[in-house]
Amino acid sequence: MLDLIAHNLAPIMFITVMAMLLLGYPVAFTLAAGGMYFFVVGVELSHISPEIRLFWPLAQANMNRVFDIMRNDTLLAIPFFTFMGLLLERSRMAEDLLDTVGQLFGTMRGGLAFAVVVVGALLAATTGVVAASVIAMGLISLPIMMRYNYHPGLAAGTIAASGTLAQIIPPSLVLIVMADQLGRSVGDMYVGAFFPALIVVGMYCAYILAITILKPEWAPALPPEARPLGDGGPSLYLILGIAVLLFVGCYYLVFDDLRYETRVVWSALVATILPYAFALLNRSMSLGYLSKMAEQVVIVLIPPLALIFLVLGTIFLGIATPTEGGAMGATGALAMALMKRRLDLKTLLQALDSTAKLATFVMFILIGARVFALTFYGISGDIWVEELMLALPGGENGFLITVSIIVFILGCFLDFFEIAFIMVPLLAPVAEKLGIDLIWFGVLLGFNLQASFLTPPFGFALFYLRSVAPIKAWYDKTTDRMVEPISTRAIYTGTLPFIVIQVIMLGLLIAFPGLVTHYKTPPVIMDQSDIDQEINNIGGGGFGLPGSGLSLPGAPNLGGPPDLGTSDEAATDGAIPAPGGLPAPGGGSGLPNFD
Repeated sequence: MLDLIAHNLAPIMFITVMAMLLLGYPVAFTLAAGGMYFFVVGVELSHISPEIRLFWPLAQANMNRVFDIMRNDTLLAIPFFTFMGLLLERSRMAEDLLDTVGQLFGTMRGGLAFAVVVVGALLAATTGVVAASVIAMGLISLPIMMRYNYHPGLAAGTIAASGTLAQIIPPSLVLIVMADQLGRSVGDMYVGAFFPALIVVGMYCAYILAITILKPEWAPALPPEARPLGDGGPSLYLILGIAVLLFVGCYYLVFDDLRYETRVVWSALVATILPYAFALLNRSMSLGYLSKMAEQVVIVLIPPLALIFLVLGTIFLGIATPTEGGAMGATGALAMALMKRRLDLKTLLQALDSTAKLATFVMFILIGARVFALTFYGISGDIWVEELMLALPGGENGFLITVSIIVFILGCFLDFFEIAFIMVPLLAPVAEKLGIDLIWFGVLLGFNLQASFLTPPFGFALFYLRSVAPIKAWYDKTTDRMVEPISTRAIYTGTLPFIVIQVIMLGLLIAFPGLVTHYKTPPVIMDQSDIDQEINNIGGGGFGLPGSGLSLPGAPNLGGPPDLGTSDEAATDGAIPAPGGLPAPGGGSGLPNFD
């Protein structure tokens, strides 16, 4: 019996710890306790199985592993981005965005649904927190969508799916943790996830467009009385055109002597500050040059867009690391809240308190995961997982499909932090052995987790939306009628089309890895003839090599036999030149004088 346990200790440990997690025990303490318990068991059984490589002094390594976590600069980005998102949420940025973008798209069918997707993407790029995005849009947009007769399933599904975009759109916390656990650059992970995230946003919009064509009564346009800002008019297009011209003009004419990334930053700065300042001047002095809609769009949209560029633009351009970008984003969020006069001591303390709680939560889980990993690797658990995964049929595709299914199922029960800290370190070596790009693998897992957040009946986004959606009929003063509540069934059925979109996107990522791996810089390949031509252009065959014109005066001629001087000099002095053709100092043989 002991032999059986000793030779199968790795699967026993893994199944036991996962079962405890699924039963709801605290993650950090379950991982740490499981690691310590099986460490003791492993040491006692180490004489039975050679696969167990545990001994008592190894337990001291846990202290070093904990200090390694504290020295990890990458993880500093988590509290920075969390603080930025919470501060923006509490300064009611989501409310302003939904109101403005909703009225901007309100004239078309499905305008509110389009606005929710666009604002969801903007909130994802500024907050990076799923709960904050879903709850904010559920509180603000869902009552308005129900007021104007949107289909309950479409309204609920759009809000839940748009809120989960925070999982995959940089600066997502999921991508930060994935990059850290995979040992890859957070900047590369952001660049790799950017295009697939935009494709998903486009697919959401395409689905809503199809609904407006096939079922127009499900997504009506807003009536004129619901759009007090009116239409944008020519002034909106004019100021957008001026912003584009400012960027192009500054990039090619004003800052043309600067480096590429510096030109982009300064050009974008001018192209946003000048229209923003003009809109503020137009409002404060009642100039009337801009329509109400154009004025509101510029004043509301430019600050969050500038913040997104400050964070992501500097990271993508290589100006800042993700940690530095997070620090700038937190500073920018503070500045925005101060500008809008929505920052008080209570709001600041709430944001700091929530940030400290989340950062502590992540640190404790990571410490528990390190204790678990030390024991699991010591009982050859990594070899067990590797052999299990490599034995799957289908090679690389079989591995990716199986991992996607496992992570999808686990994502319905466990938070992404737990999956990232437990599963990813075990799967990454197998992926690397199969030749899978780890950035591609991390992005694939991120999209997988996004889909699991939407999946009934356990998707986290569904619980967030259920907590704020009305459960009883309510009286709406604007339309003077009773509005039906949102049922749990409507939330579940409304998310199903978006889950199908996610599955399609996962298939596209597996079939076309280039959607992610474009982050790689292509190698520079030069033909040998080009190299020879370049050498000839600079003076021949090299420094002192045959055919070279680069020999220095008085230097040894390495391209041929030593120059022994002219016959006249040799006859006159009778001296043997020093090596390299230089005359011996003071005459003589040029050899050392030992007299």
